[in-house]
Amino acid sequence: MNSHYNLENCTIKVHLDEGIIRVYGNAELWRFLDGKAGERFTLLVKTIKDDYLQKFGRPLQITDRSLIVEILVHVYCDYLGLQFNRLVKFKPLNKFVNKLLERAEVVDCGEKAKDSNRWVWDTLAPLKGFFIKILPRNLSDTNLKLH
Repeated sequence: MNSHYNLENCTIKVHLDEGIIRVYGNAELWRFLDGKAGERFTLLVKTIKDDYLQKFGRPLQITDRSLIVEILVHVYCDYLGLQFNRLVKFKPLNKFVNKLLERAEVVDCGEKAKDSNRWVWDTLAPLKGFFIKILPRNLSDTNLKLH
């Protein structure tokens, strides 16, 4: 079921299924993160988890840090891919990067039983602060993400 959260005057789109959430890394998410990624990720994850609990009657079994890191790394990879395609004009390589960008735009976050990659995000979770520091401060000012 699709949910839209109005957070800080941005509409964040998330799809909730039993044991899985999908966060859409669109321009609204980028604008939401501008300049305050640390606190905004915390707000987003709390909002998603509260909504999940209300809709499914049980908590989402993903730690906050793991969820933040998974979404954050997808956003960062999306940024890097778009930046790469802006700077490098080589069609075969740009086509390949575009395929990666399609995968980065929708962040599938699942509980261990439904997501074979959960261990990766759980392992990287202690690096949350590092990933937040390397994320550009004003993503939307780059004009890379237009939709």
